[in-house]
Amino acid sequence: MFPVNMNDVLSDAVWLSLTTVMPVLLVAMMVGLVIGILQTATSIQEQTLIFIPKIMAVMIALIFFGPWMFGAIGDFARLIFGQLDRFIK
Repeated sequence: MFPVNMNDVLSDAVWLSLTTVMPVLLVAMMVGLVIGILQTATSIQEQTLIFIPKIMAVMIALIFFGPWMFGAIGDFARLIFGQLDRFIK
């Protein structure tokens, strides 16, 4: 994967950012959905109850997916910085 022009670089950067952030966003969404269903079923409408479990779930997801996420971003950065002379004209 060697980007040829800036459009390819931007396209790859957007795709990389979407794929790396998706697992954490899915975890946050699922925890929010489960807590929302539990709040509806129990008629507890306290809005602050959702934040602590969601923050904890996101932290655990970052611990689990973090090495893969930051490795992919680091590889992309090394690729771009390694070819920086091709993009400067």
